[in-house]
Amino acid sequence: MPGTWLLGSEVAQDGNRDGDGGPDGARAVLLGLRDGGRGAADPLDELERLAETDGVAVVGRLVQPRDRPDPATYLGSGKVAELADLVRDRDAGLVIADGELSPAQVRNLEERLGARVVDRTALILDIFAQHARSSEGKAQVELAQLAYQLPRLTGHGVEMSRVGGGRTAGGAGIGVRGPGEQQLESRRRHLRRRMTLLRRQVQDTARRRERTRSRRRRNRVPSVALTGYTNAGKSALLNRLAGADVLVQDALFATLDPTVRRTRTPDGRPYTLTDTVGFVRHLPHQLVDAFRSTLEEVVDADLVLHVVDASAPDAMDQVTAVRGVLHEIGARDHPELLALNKVDVAPEGWLAALRAAYPDAVPVSALTGEGAEELRRAIGERLD
Repeated sequence: MPGTWLLGSEVAQDGNRDGDGGPDGARAVLLGLRDGGRGAADPLDELERLAETDGVAVVGRLVQPRDRPDPATYLGSGKVAELADLVRDRDAGLVIADGELSPAQVRNLEERLGARVVDRTALILDIFAQHARSSEGKAQVELAQLAYQLPRLTGHGVEMSRVGGGRTAGGAGIGVRGPGEQQLESRRRHLRRRMTLLRRQVQDTARRRERTRSRRRRNRVPSVALTGYTNAGKSALLNRLAGADVLVQDALFATLDPTVRRTRTPDGRPYTLTDTVGFVRHLPHQLVDAFRSTLEEVVDADLVLHVVDASAPDAMDQVTAVRGVLHEIGARDHPELLALNKVDVAPEGWLAALRAAYPDAVPVSALTGEGAEELRRAIGERLD
């Protein structure tokens, strides 16, 4: 299942990603709603970055000022007609919505647009599936994908409503003929069994991780968890502070698997530094649930090192989004130290505004090393 492209109420399981049926080479139009109280900021900038991360070429956008999505088609009927024209004119085979769509909305939009329709959640799940490397990460992503897919198994036409009976029931023939079972329900049972197996696998990994944390606690080694918005520079900062060699890319969700390194404060006290998965606005709850054992590294940490991309125009919104996820996983009251990363490329005005909003934050550049010693000292002081 990991690496498959979730398309509305279907799941393409053959791994085929060519043409307009998958990300590679796909041409997509983005659509979204803008709350009247949010100002003139385009809500689709981040969605476009997510689409590009997944290998999709964005060829158009459509935003409707609207407080709540239409229950039938997400957009209003007039905007749907405008979107259909845009899809046709740009020769797009894919439409990506900046929100979670119901199965009915997906079905209605696909009928009106003549193109595949996916939502933000499906897009993020597909990116996670591509970037998962370890067996733990793959199991967590597949579990999240199945949790997303299960309520969307509605089938198309009679394909998923055919019944099995007679010789189709294992070829037994006499004695088993009857109405049998709908293929849709059979598929649901299969997914539930697979989810149960994956949950056990994730729980086993969580128990092993807890034993490791218990050993660290017995040895009185403090722990610091790196957290923050995706692409804020957490892995680069881990490399700078701990001399690690973690993969660093200018891409969303480049690393999913937690990495733990031991390092020391300026006065020589050892502590562990853990790099965790990055967050985004409206992180799918299926991912939060599936990655809960990984995110417990943050919950059990003595200090949360919250890395902020100081060069991002919406840095304060990103801080709010990350703190929302920390609240959801039970780490709201943990000691937190903000590191304003990428100060080497952040505009002076933006950096001044961030320092005014977060006076205890430490400016740093993981790339150049500027502020790294100040950050080490701040970590040591907080661990005291």
